[in-house]
Amino acid sequence: MSSPPVVLITGALAGIGRATAFAFARSGASLVVSGRRPAEGASLVADLQKLGVAAIFVPADIRDEDDIRNLIDQTIARFGRLDIAINNAGVEGKGGMLTEQTVENYTAIFESNVLGVILCLKHELRVMQAQGHGSIVNVSSSLGRMGTPGAAVYSASKSAVDGLTRSAALEAAPFGVRVNAVAPGPIDTGMIDRFVGSDEAKAGLAQMIPAKRIGLPEEIAETIVFVASARAPYLTGQSIAVDGGQTA
Repeated sequence: MSSPPVVLITGALAGIGRATAFAFARSGASLVVSGRRPAEGASLVADLQKLGVAAIFVPADIRDEDDIRNLIDQTIARFGRLDIAINNAGVEGKGGMLTEQTVENYTAIFESNVLGVILCLKHELRVMQAQGHGSIVNVSSSLGRMGTPGAAVYSASKSAVDGLTRSAALEAAPFGVRVNAVAPGPIDTGMIDRFVGSDEAKAGLAQMIPAKRIGLPEEIAETIVFVASARAPYLTGQSIAVDGGQTA
């Protein structure tokens, strides 16, 4: 009987990342969850272990290469390999029109959403290419493929994630490693609450989506699990929209 896959998830403490951790746990995977709040990480690990899976928390700031190197090395030290990596950590930054944007806001968004993904890919691929197998899923956004007033910098950062995904997939394919992205539309998380600012605005946004509702973190998590899994062996270099028809 083969051993369960070893899955690493960044930004695992809330929203889509947390839902994805539980989705993988229900499938029996061994988990390495990461974030910047150790107390919440310990609590998450305890909840995951109640499902009967092996799980550890490794603190990391994805903007810090030493942290990412340590995260990957700790994964290998504990489990001996890395089968699946979910690069979920990111920020929305401060919204506002382009005429209001600052270098500081650009830097904060791009350091997390773009540099962070680059560093994660660099060190995940370091291990996976040597193994000769692996699957990586970057969490992008529907705003990576469409514009919206007041979110230009965030949108640009997620377009960059889609570009990174395609290039990384081409580099990794000869080594038996797949790289894809999942691009959620509006999802019921703290991030969207901060972005829209009110329940009324959130309800208005829902009505603009063909499905007429905001998505659930669990719906994105189930897609991520499938895209990452051996059930999609020929899928690489793609960004899969899960957005209730928003970008159709």
